[in-house]
Formats: sequence, C-alpha cells, structure tokens
Amino acid sequence: MVKVTFWQNESLGLIGLTVKGHAGFAPRGEDIVCAAVSALAQTAVLGLEQQLGLTLDVQIGDGKLECILPIGLNVFTLERAQIVLKTIAVGLEAIAETHRDHVKVEYKIRHR
Repeated sequence: MVKVTFWQNESLGLIGLTVKGHAGFAPRGEDIVCAAVSALAQTAVLGLEQQLGLTLDVQIGDGKLECILPIGLNVFTLERAQIVLKTIAVGLEAIAETHRDHVKVEYKIRHR
C-alpha cells in the first residue's frame, strides 16, 4: 500500500508531503496506481521548484518521496505553495477514493 502523508503546520497550512510504499495493484513496472501517485508527487516537487522558484529539502528513495517547504517563506509564496499542495492533495485523494486497498491519504501536524 502507498501511504501519503500531508504535513500541516497549525499556523502555516500544508508544509509538505511524504509518500511511502508500493501500491501492489500490479507487478512492479506495470502498476498504474503507483505510477499515478508517483507522477502527482513528482509534479508537486516540480511545481514548487520550477513555478515558485523554491529550493526544497527533497528525499527520494525506493518507494519514498518526501518534500518539505523551507522555513521563512513570505506570505505570498506560502499562499502559492498552498495552491500547489492542495491541488496535488485533491488528485491523490481521488486516487485513494477509487483504490482504497492500495492508497491511503492522511494529514498530520508537523512542528517546525
């Protein structure tokens, strides 16, 4: 199962995401559910980096991607980052809704 955790800060909103695991929907290399989750997670990183010009702390490994916003963003940039992260969340929640046995999305508080 793929577990997606969106990290929230009580005052800042969404501050990042962690994606772990493999969907197990199909054999490795043929798993469209895993590919869809991966594509959205990578789109979040690319959008934040290329569209907002952010330098992110991104950890990528086998079956794992973690992206956390940098500390000290101005309000304008933080609001734009929220749009990117919330849009990705909508897509990942839709995948989780149709593939409940393969993808789980959760939201947790992360203190800075």
